[in-house]
Amino acid sequence: MKKDNNKEIKTEWDLTPLLLKDDPDFQNYLMKLEGAYRNFINRWKPRRDYLENPEILKEALDELEKLLREFSGGGKAGYYYSLKNQQNQDDIEIKARLAKIQDRLIKLGNEVQFFPLNISKIPEINQDKFLKHPDLIHYRNYLKNSFREARHLLSDEEEKIMNIKSVTSHEKWVDMVDRLFSKELRQIEIKGTEEEKNFWELMSLTSSADKKTRDGAARLVNEVISKNIAIAEEEINAIITDKRNNDELRKFSRPDEARHLGDDIETNIVDSMIKAVANSFDVARDYYRLKAGLLGVKKLEYHERNVPYGNIDKEYSYNDSVKLIYEVFKNLDEDFSEIFKRFTDEGNMDVFPRKGKAGGAFCIHLGKNLPTYIMLNHTNRLQDALTIAHESGHGINNELIRAKQNAINFGTPTSTAEVASTFMEDFVIERLISEADDELRLALMMMKLNEDVSTIFRQAACYGFEAELHKTHREKGYLSKEEIGAIFKKHMSAYMGDFVSQDEGSENWWAYWSHIRRFFYVYSYASGLLISKYMQKQVRKDKKFISKVKEFLSTGTSESPKNIFKKMGIDITDDKFWDDSISEVRQLLEETEKLARKMGKIK
Repeated sequence: MKKDNNKEIKTEWDLTPLLLKDDPDFQNYLMKLEGAYRNFINRWKPRRDYLENPEILKEALDELEKLLREFSGGGKAGYYYSLKNQQNQDDIEIKARLAKIQDRLIKLGNEVQFFPLNISKIPEINQDKFLKHPDLIHYRNYLKNSFREARHLLSDEEEKIMNIKSVTSHEKWVDMVDRLFSKELRQIEIKGTEEEKNFWELMSLTSSADKKTRDGAARLVNEVISKNIAIAEEEINAIITDKRNNDELRKFSRPDEARHLGDDIETNIVDSMIKAVANSFDVARDYYRLKAGLLGVKKLEYHERNVPYGNIDKEYSYNDSVKLIYEVFKNLDEDFSEIFKRFTDEGNMDVFPRKGKAGGAFCIHLGKNLPTYIMLNHTNRLQDALTIAHESGHGINNELIRAKQNAINFGTPTSTAEVASTFMEDFVIERLISEADDELRLALMMMKLNEDVSTIFRQAACYGFEAELHKTHREKGYLSKEEIGAIFKKHMSAYMGDFVSQDEGSENWWAYWSHIRRFFYVYSYASGLLISKYMQKQVRKDKKFISKVKEFLSTGTSESPKNIFKKMGIDITDDKFWDDSISEVRQLLEETEKLARKMGKIK
């Protein structure tokens, strides 16, 4: 807790809303959790009338909604121990209790899956009766997605086997490779002092402003990857084989179809977006040309893609950052600033790094009846201020959904999850740019372009890599690290162009990339930011458009992204939508290059 002008500012999570006042004993809570699931299972598993009568299905879904409202993710106890584990990862007792809850939830989840499986297999001839029934209006998208998934689902017992085998056939392989990289330690000289760093710290240092440091870090990163590349080859082949087998069992026609179905987005929309971005790779290539010119080199080395340009050395204390973000949010909408104020005033943010605390940042919302919490590791950098805006965007999204939706619809589809966060963050960057002198403005604009290129163009290139990787694997049955590296290099060089060198060893940098283990997830970064940019553009034209943005942010999973946008007068199936959003990045690039020429930084 810190004081600011005699007012206490909460900088650690207040978890008292999660304390189990009526159930102080942990074992009692586990029994209560299991009892709630058992009641649902015992009441509905023997029955079939809810599959024929919409009124009875409404009763069953209401009970499921209540179960999720109270006990999603393990309820208060699951949430409490999950958050305490993030605050202190060295506490073994917390880990043990969290593991008990998670183990119980997996078993109960397997037992309750009969319900969505049964719903999904309601005969097609009867589905309209349920979709059009007025009592089921708030569950319509849930039902529609269940019916869409039907042809890809197996029997109850087979689904349990699929859940069990996923641990050994996918998760354990991925965990093994992640641990191998995490355990690698190397000595590196930083400003004349030898320091020991792990792999992920070395990766961060490859973007250091000091060339000697970043070159040394890149050399060590390549050394670690080279040591583990043969194992990564076996791992990626194993999990891709497992995915191929799953897709065949579930009758998916292409490797990314399962992802699109799970994200409630049509394959042709993702294809349209990826194609539009790939057709605009010249934007990314021109950005790297500009960066190379500003840094005074003919080409950027592969690991130098994210090296910052300019000196953004102004400190942004937590209090100053909160004040800035509150003002930006208030200018957008009063509800945004009021929600943000609740986060900062009521202990929903854990702000500063400390021993045992998890690194990075995130926003979490476990259930409709439970508070939103935000994890930060604020060190007074500009990027830390932007992280507050980004994670608070997720939090505002959560709170708007909470106010409008039931527990079944409380969430965001992966395809649009990054919209709110990037929307809020970009308006904060815009404010900073508007108040900066030319030198700082150029540095901020280059920083923003780097984020846009990494989020949109790099992720689309990664999606292309994944698509070709799975396709080629299905043709050949096994791919060597050299074959995988050649495919990776092809897609990375496509968006980077001639001003980033494909250095020896860089073809293996897929080995540590965790996103490709989540299979085709990366498209959502690009789609989220492009949708966000379209909305930003509309708000700048007409501030009243913010009401439509709020409507979108309140929808949760109650509508598909396509239908949400259709109500806003937007057709995301149209290539022009994506092209218009990409033009926002192109325009920023042109303005940045113009400023750099004006300042004499480039010819």
